[in-house]
Amino acid sequence: MGVLDKFRQDGKRAMVTGASRGLGRAMALALADVGADIILTGRTRDSLDATAADIRALGREAFVIEADMGVPTACERAFQTALDEFGPVDILINNVGGRLDAVPIAEQSLDSWLSLMDVNLTSCFLGTKMLGAAMIARGHGGRIINIASMNALVSNRGIGGRHYETAKAAMLQFTRAAAADWAPHRITVNAILPGLFMTDANVQWNKTRPEVIQAIVNNIPMGRSGEPEELGPLAVYLASPAASYVTGAAFVIDGGYTLW
Repeated sequence: MGVLDKFRQDGKRAMVTGASRGLGRAMALALADVGADIILTGRTRDSLDATAADIRALGREAFVIEADMGVPTACERAFQTALDEFGPVDILINNVGGRLDAVPIAEQSLDSWLSLMDVNLTSCFLGTKMLGAAMIARGHGGRIINIASMNALVSNRGIGGRHYETAKAAMLQFTRAAAADWAPHRITVNAILPGLFMTDANVQWNKTRPEVIQAIVNNIPMGRSGEPEELGPLAVYLASPAASYVTGAAFVIDGGYTLW
């Protein structure tokens, strides 16, 4: 087997949450491009179907689950559906999340805090728990990739919504703990910590709060934001046999923002 062959995902099935757009879509397409079939979750049927069509155009199977992964009961149903109807699942990418409500700490309601922790952290726990347990039962190993954020390490300047920093930091430590527990089962658990990527959400931020986006760009040594497709190859690596000895790691991909 050559080096490039170790990145192939032929015969594998991956589940990517929040995969109808943005980073989730980019990672789903990247995995499909190297041979994986993809299970997608998202809240909007039209965008899910569009991503599924692009995956099928690459010659792979795509399965769609319309669900709000920020609602724990709906999240559990989505993961159970994936196992019952579209499994087995070899690769899980817990991608769904977002700042969503950028209010100052002193103004954030308890309901908002709990709801957004569910989106960013509980969804990751449920997916890891349910699909990880199925991987253990199968006995063939597996890959879990949690999409945290550079904000697991640093706080963004000039913006509220600190539930996001809190949840992403907790996700990072959860990744390490799960990795330690499941290494004997040949299940690797790793985290990707993206910086500023111009997803649909950040394009919208750039329209409504351009000063926030520009402030981040001003502090990126590479002098620019990232594009979603730049994240795909890292997800492919972590999901592949090439990363068989990598677990509990945190891969920062932020153009150097956290260096200063």
